[in-house]
Amino acid sequence: MNLDSIPRASDRRPMHLTVKSRVRSRLVFVDLIDISEGGCKIRAKAGFAEVGDRVTMKVNGINAPLGSIAWVDGGLAGVAFEGAMHPAVIDYLCEGGHLRQDGPILRRV
Repeated sequence: MNLDSIPRASDRRPMHLTVKSRVRSRLVFVDLIDISEGGCKIRAKAGFAEVGDRVTMKVNGINAPLGSIAWVDGGLAGVAFEGAMHPAVIDYLCEGGHLRQDGPILRRV
């Protein structure tokens, strides 16, 4: 199966981050490869998850929506979120967790 040919509801954004997650109620640290509003791709030791397993993740201190493993290919797996992650949250995470300073900084005197 060519995983890159699967139609997507939203664009995947590349990430390079180690994330604390729970799969089958076990604590697992996974590498977050990419993320979108509807899910993400993660990498860990082969056999860490099976299709249908429930997944919770905390990405840079932000809880991702509850998800389930949609596919597994060796140490790679796709997570389908049960709810959508807001695009602004994805932007924030992809920018390294730093807020933009587009306008002037106002200070109370």
